Amino acid sequence: MKKIALLSIATAFLLLTGCGTSEPAVDNPQAVDGGEAKSVSTEQVNPDMQQVGSENVDSNTNEAAMAELQSKLSTIYFDFDKFNIRPDMEEIITTDASLAKQAPESMKLKLEGNCDEWGSDEYNMALGLKRAKSVKEALVAEGVDGSRISLVSYGETNPVCTDHTKECWAKNRRVDFKIITDEK
Repeated sequence: MKKIALLSIATAFLLLTGCGTSEPAVDNPQAVDGGEAKSVSTEQVNPDMQQVGSENVDSNTNEAAMAELQSKLSTIYFDFDKFNIRPDMEEIITTDASLAKQAPESMKLKLEGNCDEWGSDEYNMALGLKRAKSVKEALVAEGVDGSRISLVSYGETNPVCTDHTKECWAKNRRVDFKIITDEK
Protein backbone atom coordinates (compact mmCIF):
# COMPACT_ATOMS: atom_id res chain seq x y z
CA MET A 1 0.00 0.00 0.00
CA LYS A 2 2.87 2.39 0.80
CA LYS A 3 4.37 1.72 -2.63
CA ILE A 4 1.14 2.68 -4.37
CA ALA A 5 0.86 5.88 -2.30
CA LEU A 6 4.48 6.85 -3.02
CA LEU A 7 4.06 6.03 -6.71
CA SER A 8 0.89 8.16 -6.82
CA ILE A 9 2.65 11.09 -5.14
CA ALA A 10 5.63 10.84 -7.52
CA THR A 11 3.32 10.69 -10.55
CA ALA A 12 1.30 13.67 -9.31
CA PHE A 13 4.51 15.65 -8.74
CA LEU A 14 5.71 14.94 -12.28
CA LEU A 15 2.36 15.90 -13.77
CA LEU A 16 2.14 19.12 -11.76
CA THR A 17 5.67 20.28 -12.53
CA GLY A 18 5.28 19.62 -16.24
CA CYS A 19 7.93 20.18 -18.85
CA GLY A 20 10.46 22.98 -18.85
CA THR A 21 9.91 26.13 -20.80
CA SER A 22 11.96 27.18 -23.80
CA GLU A 23 11.42 30.89 -23.21
CA PRO A 24 14.62 32.94 -23.19
CA ALA A 25 16.07 33.53 -19.75
CA VAL A 26 16.65 37.25 -19.29
CA ASP A 27 19.01 38.64 -16.66
CA ASN A 28 18.37 42.38 -17.16
CA PRO A 29 14.64 43.15 -17.38
CA GLN A 30 15.27 46.87 -18.09
CA ALA A 31 16.30 45.98 -21.65
CA VAL A 32 13.13 43.99 -22.28
CA ASP A 33 10.00 45.20 -23.98
CA GLY A 34 7.21 42.67 -23.53
CA GLY A 35 9.59 39.72 -23.27
CA GLU A 36 11.73 40.69 -26.26
CA ALA A 37 14.71 42.99 -26.15
CA LYS A 38 14.31 45.91 -28.52
CA SER A 39 16.83 45.23 -31.25
CA VAL A 40 18.17 47.76 -33.68
CA SER A 41 16.06 48.23 -36.77
CA THR A 42 16.73 50.43 -39.74
CA GLU A 43 13.10 51.53 -39.54
CA GLN A 44 13.28 52.95 -36.01
CA VAL A 45 12.89 56.71 -35.71
CA ASN A 46 13.74 58.76 -32.63
CA PRO A 47 10.88 61.26 -32.22
CA ASP A 48 13.17 63.69 -30.35
CA MET A 49 15.26 64.23 -33.51
CA GLN A 50 14.37 67.09 -35.83
CA GLN A 51 12.84 66.06 -39.16
CA VAL A 52 14.41 67.31 -42.38
CA GLY A 53 11.91 66.92 -45.18
CA SER A 54 10.70 63.32 -45.13
CA GLU A 55 14.01 61.95 -43.85
CA ASN A 56 15.45 62.00 -40.37
CA VAL A 57 19.13 62.69 -40.96
CA ASP A 58 20.24 62.30 -37.33
CA SER A 59 18.32 59.05 -36.97
CA ASN A 60 19.78 57.64 -40.18
CA THR A 61 23.29 58.58 -39.03
CA ASN A 62 22.69 56.92 -35.65
CA GLU A 63 21.27 53.79 -37.29
CA ALA A 64 24.22 53.61 -39.65
CA ALA A 65 26.63 53.90 -36.71
CA MET A 66 24.74 51.17 -34.85
CA ALA A 67 24.80 48.87 -37.88
CA GLU A 68 28.52 49.52 -38.36
CA LEU A 69 29.26 48.72 -34.72
CA GLN A 70 27.10 45.59 -34.89
CA SER A 71 29.07 44.34 -37.89
CA LYS A 72 32.39 44.80 -36.07
CA LEU A 73 31.44 42.89 -32.91
CA SER A 74 32.54 39.25 -32.93
CA THR A 75 30.89 36.15 -31.52
CA ILE A 76 32.54 34.47 -28.53
CA TYR A 77 32.70 30.65 -28.67
CA PHE A 78 32.86 28.17 -25.80
CA ASP A 79 33.97 24.60 -25.20
CA PHE A 80 31.47 21.81 -24.59
CA ASP A 81 29.68 22.19 -21.24
CA LYS A 82 31.87 25.20 -20.29
CA PHE A 83 31.21 28.88 -19.63
CA ASN A 84 34.74 30.17 -19.07
CA ILE A 85 36.36 32.38 -21.72
CA ARG A 86 38.77 30.34 -23.83
CA PRO A 87 42.31 31.72 -24.28
CA ASP A 88 41.75 32.06 -28.05
CA MET A 89 38.71 34.29 -27.38
CA GLU A 90 40.47 36.76 -25.04
CA GLU A 91 41.77 38.95 -27.86
CA ILE A 92 38.30 39.07 -29.38
CA ILE A 93 36.88 40.15 -26.00
CA THR A 94 39.48 42.92 -25.84
CA THR A 95 38.57 44.13 -29.34
CA ASP A 96 34.82 43.97 -28.62
CA ALA A 97 35.34 45.87 -25.34
CA SER A 98 37.28 48.59 -27.15
CA LEU A 99 34.44 48.97 -29.65
CA ALA A 100 31.80 49.02 -26.91
CA LYS A 101 33.64 51.74 -24.96
CA GLN A 102 33.70 53.96 -28.06
CA ALA A 103 29.96 53.59 -28.69
CA PRO A 104 27.58 56.43 -27.76
CA GLU A 105 25.73 56.14 -24.43
CA SER A 106 22.43 55.52 -26.25
CA MET A 107 23.77 52.23 -27.60
CA LYS A 108 23.55 49.28 -25.25
CA LEU A 109 24.82 45.71 -25.62
CA LYS A 110 22.64 42.64 -25.35
CA LEU A 111 24.65 39.46 -24.83
CA GLU A 112 22.83 36.39 -26.13
CA GLY A 113 23.99 33.09 -24.60
CA ASN A 114 23.49 29.97 -26.72
CA CYS A 115 24.15 26.25 -26.37
CA ASP A 116 24.31 23.12 -28.48
CA GLU A 117 21.51 20.56 -28.32
CA TRP A 118 23.11 18.44 -25.58
CA GLY A 119 21.53 18.63 -22.14
CA SER A 120 18.04 19.42 -20.93
CA ASP A 121 16.25 22.64 -21.84
CA GLU A 122 16.62 23.95 -18.28
CA TYR A 123 20.32 23.09 -18.13
CA ASN A 124 21.01 24.78 -21.47
CA MET A 125 19.10 27.92 -20.49
CA ALA A 126 21.20 28.17 -17.33
CA LEU A 127 24.44 27.44 -19.23
CA GLY A 128 23.62 30.07 -21.87
CA LEU A 129 23.08 32.64 -19.12
CA LYS A 130 26.37 31.66 -17.43
CA ARG A 131 28.16 32.12 -20.76
CA ALA A 132 26.63 35.57 -21.24
CA LYS A 133 27.60 36.51 -17.65
CA SER A 134 31.19 35.38 -18.29
CA VAL A 135 31.40 37.62 -21.34
CA LYS A 136 29.86 40.53 -19.40
CA GLU A 137 32.40 40.09 -16.60
CA ALA A 138 35.24 40.06 -19.14
CA LEU A 139 33.91 43.21 -20.83
CA VAL A 140 33.53 44.99 -17.48
CA ALA A 141 37.10 43.98 -16.58
CA GLU A 142 38.15 45.67 -19.85
CA GLY A 143 36.42 48.90 -18.79
CA VAL A 144 32.93 48.62 -20.32
CA ASP A 145 30.16 50.05 -18.13
CA GLY A 146 28.20 47.04 -16.83
CA SER A 147 24.96 49.03 -16.70
CA ARG A 148 25.04 49.22 -20.51
CA ILE A 149 24.98 45.42 -20.83
CA SER A 150 21.93 43.16 -20.65
CA LEU A 151 21.92 39.38 -20.78
CA VAL A 152 19.61 36.80 -22.29
CA SER A 153 19.89 33.05 -22.71
CA TYR A 154 18.33 31.22 -25.62
CA GLY A 155 19.71 27.85 -24.52
CA GLU A 156 19.53 25.51 -27.48
CA THR A 157 16.59 27.30 -29.15
CA ASN A 158 18.63 29.60 -31.42
CA PRO A 159 21.06 27.40 -33.37
CA VAL A 160 23.12 28.75 -36.25
CA CYS A 161 23.79 25.20 -37.45
CA THR A 162 21.49 22.19 -37.30
CA ASP A 163 23.71 19.38 -38.57
CA HIS A 164 24.50 16.63 -36.08
CA THR A 165 28.29 17.01 -36.17
CA LYS A 166 30.93 18.17 -33.70
CA GLU A 167 31.76 21.16 -35.91
CA CYS A 168 28.13 22.24 -36.02
CA TRP A 169 27.60 21.84 -32.27
CA ALA A 170 30.74 23.95 -31.67
CA LYS A 171 29.18 26.81 -33.70
CA ASN A 172 26.12 26.79 -31.44
CA ARG A 173 28.12 27.13 -28.17
CA ARG A 174 28.43 30.91 -28.30
CA VAL A 175 27.54 34.38 -27.08
CA ASP A 176 26.34 36.81 -29.73
CA PHE A 177 26.47 40.61 -29.36
CA LYS A 178 23.42 42.67 -30.32
CA ILE A 179 23.15 46.45 -30.26
CA ILE A 180 19.93 47.69 -28.70
CA THR A 181 18.58 51.18 -28.27
CA ASP A 182 18.24 52.99 -24.98
CA GLU A 183 14.50 53.24 -24.41
CA LYS A 184 13.44 56.55 -22.90
